[in-house]
Amino acid sequence: MIAAQDLQTDFHYPHEADTQLSSDTDLEDPEVRNAKSGKGKKGKKVPGEKGKGVLVRAPGRVNGHHQENGMENLSLFEIVKLGKSATQSVVDDWIESYKTDRDVALLELINFFIQCSGCKGAVSLEMFRHMQNSEIIRKMTEEFDEDSGDYPFTMAGPMWKKFRWGFCEFISVLVRQCQYSIIYDEYMMDTVISLLTGLSDSQVRAFRHTSTLAAMKLMTALVNVALNLSINMDNTQRQYEAERNKSLGKRANDRLELLLQKRKELQENQDEIENMMNAIFKGVFVHRYRDAIAEIRAICIEEIGVWMKMYSDAFLNDSYLKYVGWTMHDKVSVQETATVTSALNARLHSKLDLYMTDRIVSMALDKECDVAVQAIKLLTLVLQSSDEVLTAEDCESVYHLVYSAHRPIAVAAGEFLYKKLFSHRGPEEDALPRRGRQCLNANLIKTTVFFFLESELHEHGAYLVDSMWDCASDLLKDWESMISLLLDEPFPGEEALTDRQETALIEIMLCAVRQACECHPPIGRGTGKRVMTAKEKKTQLDDRTKITEIFAVALPLLLAKYSVDAEKVTNLLQLPQYFDLEIYTTGRLEKHLEALLRQIREVVEKHTDTDVLEACSMTFHALCNEEFTIFNRVDIARSQLLDEQVDKFNRLLEDFLQEGEDPDEDDAYQVLSTLKRITAFHNAHDLTKWDLFTSNYRLLNTGLQNGDMPEQIVIHALQCTHYVILWNLAKVSEGSSQKGELVTLRKQMRAFCLMCQRYLSSVSIAVKEQAFTILCDALMIFSHQIMSSGRDALEPLVFSPDSSLQSDLLNFILDHVFIDQDDDGSTDGQQDDEAGKIEALHKRRNLLAAYCKLIIYNVVEMSTGADIFKQYMRYYNDYGDIIKETMSKTRQIDKIQCAKTLILSLQQLFNEMLSEMGCNFDRSTSSFCGIKELARRFSLTFGLDQLKTREAIAMLHKDGIEFAFKEPSPQGEGGPPLNLAFLDILSEFSSKLLRQDRKTVHLYLERFMTFQMSLQREDCWLPLISYRNSLQAGADDDTMSVVSGVSSRGTTRSKKTKITPAPAKRKLPEGGSDAGVWMPREPTVQQTPVMMSSPHMASTVLREAKKLRPDEGYVGVYTMSVVIKKCFFCSPSRRSTGLMEDDEEPIVEDVMMSSEQRLEDLNEGMDFDTMDIDLPPSKNRRERSELKPDYFDPASIMDDSVRLHLFTLLSETM
Repeated sequence: MIAAQDLQTDFHYPHEADTQLSSDTDLEDPEVRNAKSGKGKKGKKVPGEKGKGVLVRAPGRVNGHHQENGMENLSLFEIVKLGKSATQSVVDDWIESYKTDRDVALLELINFFIQCSGCKGAVSLEMFRHMQNSEIIRKMTEEFDEDSGDYPFTMAGPMWKKFRWGFCEFISVLVRQCQYSIIYDEYMMDTVISLLTGLSDSQVRAFRHTSTLAAMKLMTALVNVALNLSINMDNTQRQYEAERNKSLGKRANDRLELLLQKRKELQENQDEIENMMNAIFKGVFVHRYRDAIAEIRAICIEEIGVWMKMYSDAFLNDSYLKYVGWTMHDKVSVQETATVTSALNARLHSKLDLYMTDRIVSMALDKECDVAVQAIKLLTLVLQSSDEVLTAEDCESVYHLVYSAHRPIAVAAGEFLYKKLFSHRGPEEDALPRRGRQCLNANLIKTTVFFFLESELHEHGAYLVDSMWDCASDLLKDWESMISLLLDEPFPGEEALTDRQETALIEIMLCAVRQACECHPPIGRGTGKRVMTAKEKKTQLDDRTKITEIFAVALPLLLAKYSVDAEKVTNLLQLPQYFDLEIYTTGRLEKHLEALLRQIREVVEKHTDTDVLEACSMTFHALCNEEFTIFNRVDIARSQLLDEQVDKFNRLLEDFLQEGEDPDEDDAYQVLSTLKRITAFHNAHDLTKWDLFTSNYRLLNTGLQNGDMPEQIVIHALQCTHYVILWNLAKVSEGSSQKGELVTLRKQMRAFCLMCQRYLSSVSIAVKEQAFTILCDALMIFSHQIMSSGRDALEPLVFSPDSSLQSDLLNFILDHVFIDQDDDGSTDGQQDDEAGKIEALHKRRNLLAAYCKLIIYNVVEMSTGADIFKQYMRYYNDYGDIIKETMSKTRQIDKIQCAKTLILSLQQLFNEMLSEMGCNFDRSTSSFCGIKELARRFSLTFGLDQLKTREAIAMLHKDGIEFAFKEPSPQGEGGPPLNLAFLDILSEFSSKLLRQDRKTVHLYLERFMTFQMSLQREDCWLPLISYRNSLQAGADDDTMSVVSGVSSRGTTRSKKTKITPAPAKRKLPEGGSDAGVWMPREPTVQQTPVMMSSPHMASTVLREAKKLRPDEGYVGVYTMSVVIKKCFFCSPSRRSTGLMEDDEEPIVEDVMMSSEQRLEDLNEGMDFDTMDIDLPPSKNRRERSELKPDYFDPASIMDDSVRLHLFTLLSETM
C-alpha cells in the first residue's frame, strides 16, 4: 500500500517519497518502532508562541455552542459524551482554536483521547511540550484506576453506545474538515498519529482499545481523502490531455500550466496522505489485528473491509487479503463475525476462489448464529460469481440449513438454495409458456419437490417453505402451476409425478397457503409476534382472496382424484381453513361449495382414519360460520351427515350388545368405524341433542361386565363420552341451560369418573392410558377452580378425588411411567425402532405431566408427590425437567408442605433400602449414596435466598429428626435408633439453615438424645456426630447468612424510605470456653419458625454452672431447652425489620465461587427463588469489609411479633 521506508521519527514525510501503494509485511519497520517513543515534533519552530497556554475562542461561544446553552467550559470528551451538539460545529470550533494556538488545541485533542480511554489523568501543557510520548503514556498509565476494568467503550447502555458513534463521527468529520489545509501542515497529523501509535502499544487494554479504534477510523477517513485525491488527479489528467490535444490555435498555455501545477499539488498531497496511511497501517494495524482482545482484532478487520470496498484499486489485492484470510481461522465469534462481514462489505467473493472457501463453509456451520448467517451470505455471493468454486459437498452442507430452527440461518440458506437450483435459466426456458404444466415455474416447483424428498425430512415442509419465502415467494405462490401438475395429464415425453412426489407437492402447497395467510414462521422458528405493516396486511388479504378463488374451484376436483389416499386428503382438507368465505357468494361459487360438501361426505364415508375424520370435522367447523350466508347450506349438510351416523351407530350398537360375549368381528368393525366418525365430529361440534352419553355408557358398562370388549371401541367410547360431558359443561357455563341439566351433568360426570377409575385396572395398556388421561383432565376441569371468575353457580359440579382414586392414579404412574425402556409393555412392534422408543417416551412424559398438574393445582394431596420426587435422580434424563418444575410450582404454592413432601420422599427411599438390605447396611453402598445425592439435589433447589425458605427448611429438619429417632434400636437399649443413619442424609440440608436457626435445630435434636448418646463415638453413631457437626459449622461465623445482612438493607431501599439507625453493636460475652457452643450466654437467642423449646421438666432445671471435666463436656446440653424458653419469652420488644417479607431482597456479602466446581450445583438451584448476585469488582476486594454484616446487630434479630407467629405455627405442627 504505502511506502514507509522514508518514515522519520518525527513524522516528517518527504515529498519525494514513493507514491505507489505498496504492500506491507508483518515485521514492524525499525523506523516505525522508533516513532512510537518520539513526540514527532522535535526540531520544529512552533508559531504562535504568544498564544500558548490560553485557548482563545470566539466571544460567547465554547466548542461551537453559545454559553447560554449551558455548554461553557466543557471538554471535547464531555461534549461528545453528551451528544447534544452537532459534530460539524464542534470540529469547526476546534479548527478555529487550532489556527489560533495549535499546541493548546492539540493538547485538548490529546486529552480527549486520554479521557475516552477512561483515564482520570490529564496531560498538561508542560508535559506536552517537554515530555516524550512514551513518558506521557507511562504517566497516564499511573493515573489509571486499576480497581475498575470498565472504560467507555466497554460500558453498556444507550448513552455509551451513542458515545461510541459520536467518537467515530468526530474523527471522521475532523479529517474531512481538515483535508484541504491542516492535515498537510506536518504537525497535527504527525502528533496525533504518533500518540495513537504509542497508546496502541500500551499494556493497558483501555488505551489499546481506544487508540486502535481511533487510529482505524482515522485511517478510514484518510482513505476517503486519498480516494478523492485520486479522482481529482484523474479528472485533472483528462483535462490536461484534452487541452494538450487541441490545435495550437485553440490551445491555452496558461490553462496547461495551471493544470500541471494542480496535478503536482494533488500528487504531493496524495504522497502525504499515503505516508500517513502507511504509518497507521504499520504502526497500529499490523500489530493490533492479532491482539489478545477479540474486540480489538475485530475493529481492525472490520475497517480493512471498509478500505477494500472504498478504495479497491489500492487495497483489494493479495497483500491485504491475506489479513482477512488469516483471521478467518480465529475461533472467537466476535472476530469471526467481523471477518465475514468485512469480506461481505468489501465484495471479496470474486477473490475467495483462491483460498479460504473451505473455512467459510465450516463457518456456515458455526454454533454462533451471527457468524453462520454472514458466512452463508458470503457463500451465496461466491456462488453467484462462479459455480466452480464450491463443490457439491460444500453446497450440500449448506442445503440442510434450510431446516434450521434459527430463522436468519434458514433464510440465508434458503436464498443460497434458490440461487443454486433456480437462478440459472437457459435461452430455451424463456420461450416456455407462463402458465400451465409446461411453464417455467412448474419445472422449478418439481425441482423443489425433488429437493424436499431427497432431504428425507418430508415432515418439515413448513420449514422449507418458510426458508425460501423471502426469496422465492412468487414461485411458492404459483398455486395454478401446482394444481396443473396435480390434475393435468402429462404431455407426451414428460415424466409424470410419482405418488410420493404428488404427496410432497400437496404438502408444500398447503404450507405455502398457510404461510401466505398467517404471515408468521412455523412453530419453533418464530421470534415473537410482529406487528404487520399496512402493505403486509394488504398483501395478506390479496393472497387470501386469490387462494379462495383458485382452490374453491380446484379443491373438489383434487378431493375426487385423491379421495382414497388418506395422507393427501388430510392435507387437502385443511385448505378451507384459509378461505375467505364471502367469496363463495360474491364470486357466484355456490355450485363449487356444493361439490366440496359432497366430496367431504364421501371422504367421511370412505375413511376411518382418525386424522382424516378430524380434518373433515375441522373443515365443517371452518365452513359453519354464522357470519356468512353459506352457513345454512353447510349446516344442513352437516346435520344430515351426523343424523345418518348417529342413527347408524344406535342401530349397530343394539345389535352388537345383543350378541353378548361373542360379538361378530364385522359388527364390531362397523360399530368402531361409526364411533370413530362420531367422536371426531364431537370434538369440534355440539352433538348433545343426540344424547350420546346413554349409548356410550351402556357400551362401556358392557365392556366392564364382559371383559372382552375390543380396546379401540372402549378407547373411542371413553373419548366420546368425555366430549359429551365437556359440551354439556359448556352449555351450563353459558347459563343457557335449565336447572335440571346441572343435576344431570353432575350425575353423568361422577358416573363417568367412576367408570374411568374402574378401567384403570383393565388388561389393555392403551385403555388404561386413555382412562388415566381423561380422568386427569376431568379432575382438573371439575376441581374447585371451576368456580373462579364468579361462576359460583357451578359449585355442585366440584369433584374432589377420594383416597381410593388418588391411590389408583398414583399406582398407574408408578407402574406405567417410571419403567425402563425395555420394560415398556407396548406391543405395537415398534419398540425396537428408535423412533418408536422416542414416541413411547413422549407418551409417558405426557402421562406424568398430567398427574403433576393435579399436584400443582392441589387436586390431589401434595404428599402424593413424594413418590414422584423420589424418582428425580433415577429418571433424570427422561423426566427430570418435569419433576423439577413440579417441585418449583409446589414450593411457590406452599413452601412448608413442599419441604415436608421432599423429606417424605427421602424417608420412603430410606425405608425401602432398609427393607432390602436390613438394618446393618453399609453407608458406603450405592443405595445409601444415591439417597444422599438426591438430598443434595433437593437442597440445591431451595436456591440462595435462605430467608424465603427459612420456615420450610426448619420444618424439613424437624421432620427429619423425628423420623431418625422414631423407631427404637433393634439391638435393644443402648444401641442406635433404627433410622439414625437418616441424619447423614439430613445433613445435606444443614447449609440452608440460617446461623441462629442452626442453634435452634441443634437444641431440638438434643431433645431426642440421651446422655449416653452424646458420649458415643462408635461408627454406628457417626451419622449423629456428623449431623451435629453440620449444625455447629458456621453457627458462629456464617458469611452466607441472609438475615445478618438485614441491617445493611438500607443501602438498597428507595430513598423515600426512612431508615431507622441501628443501635450500637452488642459486645460479645467475656470468656470463650467450648461450652459456649452448647450453652449460649446471650439472653436473646432466636427461635426457628417451626422449632419450639421443650417444656419445663425436672431433669432440665437450670443448675449453677460448674467446671466440666472432659468426659462431662455434653452435660450442658440439658440446660439448653430451659435457657431458650426463658429467652424466648423474655426478649425485649424491637422494631420490625421486615425480616419475613418476601418482596425485599437481602444483601449477601459475597458468593463468588468456582464456576467449574459449582456450575452444576448453581444450575440445579437457580430455577427456584434465587436472586442474581453481581457485586462490582471493587466491592469484592476493597469494600468487602463495608459489606460484611454485623451478626450481633439488634436490627438483625426478629421482633416478638414474628416470634409469636412462628410459635403459633410450630404449636400447630406439634
